[in-house]
Amino acid sequence: MPRDVDSKKTRKALRIIRKLAAKGASPETVDPETGEVKPGEGAVEYSGWETEFLTEVDKRLEKYGSAFNDLSKGRKDEALSNLQTVKLKEIAAKARGKKRKGMTTKKPLGWKNRPPPREDRD
Repeated sequence: MPRDVDSKKTRKALRIIRKLAAKGASPETVDPETGEVKPGEGAVEYSGWETEFLTEVDKRLEKYGSAFNDLSKGRKDEALSNLQTVKLKEIAAKARGKKRKGMTTKKPLGWKNRPPPREDRD
C-alpha cells in the first residue's frame, strides 16, 4: 500500500535537487590560451558521493513520490527523511559557497556564565 505524500512537498524537493544538480553539472570551458579545461561559471565541484546522492534521491522522488520508506526516519507526509533533509541543506550550503558543519552538539544553557575551572587543584 503506497504512502500518501503531499505532492507539493515532492515537487519542492525535486526542484531543489535538480537546481543543485544543475549547479554541479555546469558546462566546462576551455581556456583558449592554455587549452586547460575549467569548470564553468558558478560550477560547484561535488564529491562523488554528493552527486550520487542527488541522482538517487531524484530517481526515488520521481518514481515513488518519496525518497524513504521507513517511517521511523521521517514524517509520513514528507518527501524526504530527516537525515536526507540535513544532507541536502549541507550540499546547498556548499553550492552557495558557505561552509556548513554536519550534525553538531549544542552547548548547554548558561555555559557562558559558568565560572572558569580552578587551577589550584592537584
